[in-house]
Amino acid sequence: MTAGARCGVYGQAVNGTVDLAAGAGLRAAVSRCIADLEAALTHHRGVMAAAEAERAALVAQLGDWERTGAAASPSAARAMETLRARLAAAEQRAYDAGAAAEDCERALSGLTAARDQPVADELAAGYGTLNSRDLFQTVEDERMRIARDMHDGPAQLLANLVLKAEIVERVFDLDRDAAMSELADFKATVRVALEETRKLIFDLRPMTLDDLGLVPTLRKFIVDFEQRSGIRTRLNIVGAERRLPGVLEASLFRIVQEAMTNARKHSGADTIDVTVMIGPQRVVASVRDNGAGFDVATTAARAERTKHLGLISMRERAGLENGVLDITSVPGNGTQVRVSIDYQGD
Repeated sequence: MTAGARCGVYGQAVNGTVDLAAGAGLRAAVSRCIADLEAALTHHRGVMAAAEAERAALVAQLGDWERTGAAASPSAARAMETLRARLAAAEQRAYDAGAAAEDCERALSGLTAARDQPVADELAAGYGTLNSRDLFQTVEDERMRIARDMHDGPAQLLANLVLKAEIVERVFDLDRDAAMSELADFKATVRVALEETRKLIFDLRPMTLDDLGLVPTLRKFIVDFEQRSGIRTRLNIVGAERRLPGVLEASLFRIVQEAMTNARKHSGADTIDVTVMIGPQRVVASVRDNGAGFDVATTAARAERTKHLGLISMRERAGLENGVLDITSVPGNGTQVRVSIDYQGD
């Protein structure tokens, strides 16, 4: 039983039926329940962090063995099987602890919302106006990014193709060998332009997401990401691979994509681990890097002031799916972005 379930007022809190004005006794009960939930949340996060650390160490050890061919002998192969079993157990512990932590977070959210409802009502009108302004600005910024990518990529390549076609026309009758060389360059430029166009289409909306689902799309994205960035990137799938509701797959992909992009731009990492744990009614995705790390509270406050679209969009996408997004980082010790979303299974 979770801490949220043990708390007597939790059900009332999430249903919006707690009346904090009813008396000091109920207010004190809410405070005690919040304290219990916070303690439980700290415990579960500690268990999850320890399991994640063990998982990372085991993944690294297995990777070293596979690269060096140390598992060639029967005894080494058995040792690797033991390591894989330990890895599966660590991943399960991380999953279970994460699920328990999310139950606590939801319980805390319900109680806090009930406690702070009068304040929320007073802020509602101004908040709606702010969100609309931010929405239009987000759309405009995204249009600007697409226009810049089109200008710097396919548009430049197409202009280059026109010039190459004119060169081929001029030299074709004078020097067939030179013309054939220019045609070879022409074809190579067409291939690059086609690849750039496909990349833009993938960034806008990966077709594989609709046709094949989240996991195959992530596999393709990670291969391309590793080739472009030079960052060693590993994808770990825990649980049976399956299709998820379409909107959920898109949200998870965009969150993972944004977290990996942030790691490439800001972390200085040379390794990124992407883990997707698929359960019958809950999916958890995490992106962990070994980069510089940062102070989460300071960065979150700065993102709110500057309207940093990456962090804001990840939280909003998770919120739209009633999910929980958690960012943990320590300066000098890497960063993990973790999102958990419940869904209606078959």
